[in-house]
Amino acid sequence: MQIRARLIAIALVAASTAVTQSGCFWIAQSGPNIGPLAIPIPVPVGLQKNKEDQFWNYERYERSPVLGPIPPGGPCEAVDEPSDDEVMRALEKARPVQGNWPFLYEVQRNHVRITKCKIADYLDPPRHYPLAGPAQLHHAHYKCTVYFQEVKRIGWPVPHTLVDEDCQEVVYVDHDHLHMVGDVDTGCNANF
Repeated sequence: MQIRARLIAIALVAASTAVTQSGCFWIAQSGPNIGPLAIPIPVPVGLQKNKEDQFWNYERYERSPVLGPIPPGGPCEAVDEPSDDEVMRALEKARPVQGNWPFLYEVQRNHVRITKCKIADYLDPPRHYPLAGPAQLHHAHYKCTVYFQEVKRIGWPVPHTLVDEDCQEVVYVDHDHLHMVGDVDTGCNANF
């Protein structure tokens, strides 16, 4: 009986030593300890992709820049048309393709061609905007037509593929930005 008790004691000591020295046991770690919150939790892929897309859109397309004043007699037309990425993201928001069920129902857009047409370009009268000061709002509206081939693959109950060769969708994209007004001090000619 004493031999069996010794073996159990040695096994418990060895097991506790192995667990605490492996680096995976949160009690024995050196440095800041956040306890059981240090255990990683898996995040669904769809949730992570939605957060990444929200950040991408906010960083590139949802903020309005404040540009310099329009020089007298200078052009007052918007020169930056929407990028293909912006048009496809607007189309994805209006008519989503992602979120398909793999091998059961999948949709693809192939052979994409985009045409962009400016439908409006005008300036609002100057006014005071909070955090920007006196400025004019410059509106530029674009009509973007997306031509593509839509392929639907259905895997249940009978596997088949549907191909629509002549799909087209219309997306309206607004590019609004501010122009400073008046004698603007940008800080470039500061005397020290």
